[in-house]
Amino acid sequence: MRDIMGSSTAWLLAQAVFDAYGEEEGSKIMEALDDNAGPHMEKSGSGPLKKVKAGEVAIGFGLRHQALLEQKKGLPIQIVDPVEGNFFLTEGVAVIDKQDSKKKELAMKIAACIIKKARPEVLKNYPMALYEGETVDKAQEPAYPKQYKEPLTVDLLKKHQQLIKGK
Repeated sequence: MRDIMGSSTAWLLAQAVFDAYGEEEGSKIMEALDDNAGPHMEKSGSGPLKKVKAGEVAIGFGLRHQALLEQKKGLPIQIVDPVEGNFFLTEGVAVIDKQDSKKKELAMKIAACIIKKARPEVLKNYPMALYEGETVDKAQEPAYPKQYKEPLTVDLLKKHQQLIKGK
């Protein structure tokens, strides 16, 4: 398991649980998961998979694409997509509109370069088609993709952390 106080992967799990079961029941489920994980709680989202690879634990919650990569390498691992849904992280590129039009024009070119040149590499590591015309291997797609119903803000993260950790 991962620790929501230091892992965005943990927040993906919390979002799925709260979305499926509500805050009250979701808090109980998250507490039970945390209690069950005990000393195997990890700060990093990749920590649970590392423990599975090392044979320290039999099951872990982590990022699907990382498990797929290990499966392709021959690790005897089975990926289970939760019926509650697979939430995913997305990246963004923004240009702040300031007075200097020359700098803005250059910033727009840099943003376009990132989108056009870096996105194919991002898709290799995070195989989730987001933009028009993008495709990924069907084997990499989660069975139950979901988007969270409200904007993911710092305040929402703090609320979820409080629901889980009671702080």
